[in-house]
Amino acid sequence: MKAVEITEFGAPDVLKLAERPTPEPKAGEVLIKVSASGVNRPDVFQRKGSYAPPPGISDLPGLEVAGEIVGGSIDEKNNPFGLKIGDRVCALIAGGGYAEYAVAPLGQCLPVPNGLTDVEAASLPETFFTVWSNVFQRAYLGQGEGGENETLLVQGGSSGIGVTAIQIAHALGFRVFATAGSDDKCRACEALGADRAINYRTSDFVEVVKALTNDRGVDVILDMVAGGYVARELSALATGGRIVLIATLGGSKAELNMGEILRRRLTVTGSTLRARSVEFKAQIAQELKAKVWPLIEEGRIKPVVFRVFPAAQAAEAHALMESSEHVGKIVLDWSSAV
Repeated sequence: MKAVEITEFGAPDVLKLAERPTPEPKAGEVLIKVSASGVNRPDVFQRKGSYAPPPGISDLPGLEVAGEIVGGSIDEKNNPFGLKIGDRVCALIAGGGYAEYAVAPLGQCLPVPNGLTDVEAASLPETFFTVWSNVFQRAYLGQGEGGENETLLVQGGSSGIGVTAIQIAHALGFRVFATAGSDDKCRACEALGADRAINYRTSDFVEVVKALTNDRGVDVILDMVAGGYVARELSALATGGRIVLIATLGGSKAELNMGEILRRRLTVTGSTLRARSVEFKAQIAQELKAKVWPLIEEGRIKPVVFRVFPAAQAAEAHALMESSEHVGKIVLDWSSAV
């Protein structure tokens, strides 16, 4: 099969199209003929040598794919969606997605939502699994002291994670705010359902959020920046509020006022998804299928695909990712791989 390899750690041009043996699925896994692969920030980190795949996982980058099940093990006892050979699926995987074939645990495969292309479906798993597990399972939006009236602030609202978080929370009836790095990106966030998007280059998000909530603050903040942002985010939280960290683009260290955390019952938490168990991810898949997939099929949540590259142009896709000029997802198309 054709696959995109990391020939050495470094700049985007280390990504090269190569020939690899087709992977063989293990027990509980299926083989997917890949039509499209999502591009994500962790792929960039892996390319640079700072985010190695878990033991036993392919060294090829790629955490999400869409395509057709063409082989593998389908255990009907552990097949909640009734998938079979020949079905179109999108899947969250721990590596190996930049290839014409990929293996995926059956429990991490979801049927392609009705009406979506494979390119659109490939843009779903990584961000939807991440947002659901962090915003709704870990930070339990809607279940804290603010109840069903809780609010969410999404840092980096125009990113793949951001457009997903905005849409899911908005579709489920929550008030959402977001930050972005330009007025155009802010308008894009608002078009997706954010009540207000804040240009962090020209405005103080703490002041704006406090003004928008009558000085109460927001209940949950989804943060992929960390560093010096965290202390400021504490000030933007309502009493009982939660910050959930999913990346440290702004640095891994922060100085926090522990007294404020104690007095106002605040929570700072976080997680990564790649190394979690198949069982954990399968449970997320089932919740997404029940609670989010219907919203996609109704058109209330839509894939936001900024640009599609032929798989042979993975280096260009990574360069765009690092430029942060995109809004939404970047996808590789394997139908034109040469």
